[in-house]
Formats: sequence, structure tokens, C-alpha cells
Amino acid sequence: MIKVLVKKQSNYPVSTPKIKKRLQSFLLSKGIVSNAEVSVFIVGEKKMYELAKKYLKENKVLHNVLSFPFSEGGEGFVNSPDEVLRLGDIVICYAKVLEEAQLEGVLLDDKIGELVEHGAMHLMGVHHD
Repeated sequence: MIKVLVKKQSNYPVSTPKIKKRLQSFLLSKGIVSNAEVSVFIVGEKKMYELAKKYLKENKVLHNVLSFPFSEGGEGFVNSPDEVLRLGDIVICYAKVLEEAQLEGVLLDDKIGELVEHGAMHLMGVHHD
């Protein structure tokens, strides 16, 4: 079973079940089939700014998504004693994603799904320039 934990502020009208289903399907398609866990957080600009400043040493909110792998060093995954593969955390900035969805003419839930998949790729060690 792939467990997807989603935490969001109540005033962000995103579909938690859609996020869970899309991320579970995506991870299955990448070969992660059981006993895995990933967390998704939908946050505001202030929180995204704080995370970028703390972890990336940036003083601006430019990121629509940030990923924080459970394993430090980015090489593979760490299996815990309970045999659960904890991939890490994906953080989505609601305001940035809403703005991008409107500019691209796509549904908010579809844009969030795209970015959750992008974040999951980072958790699996796939990065871009």
C-alpha cells in the first residue's frame, strides 16, 4: 500500500482524494508498489518563503513546489525498521499554483497533480537543471 498524507489549510479548495489517487498511481507507474509513504503539504506564500529561505538560502517566493527527501544525500531510499519506504515531503504553494493554473488555462487540481508528480520525481532522485 502506498500511503499519501495530505495536509492543507481549510481555506484552500483542493481535492485531497484527487491528490492521493494521482500520486499513488504515479508512484505505482514508477515501480513503487507497496509499503511506501509520502506527505504533501499545501501552504501559503509565507510558509513557502520561509522554507526557501531556510533550506535554499533564498529571499523570495518563486517556487511552486519544493521536495524534501527523507534520505539525506539523495542517493536512493532509506527503509525504516518497520519496512515502510518513506519518500519524503512535497510542499505546494497554493497561491503560485493558482496563478499558474489561471495563466495556463488549466484546472487547479490538474496543475497541483502535475506539480505533485514533479515533486515525487525529485524525491526519487530525478532532478533537472
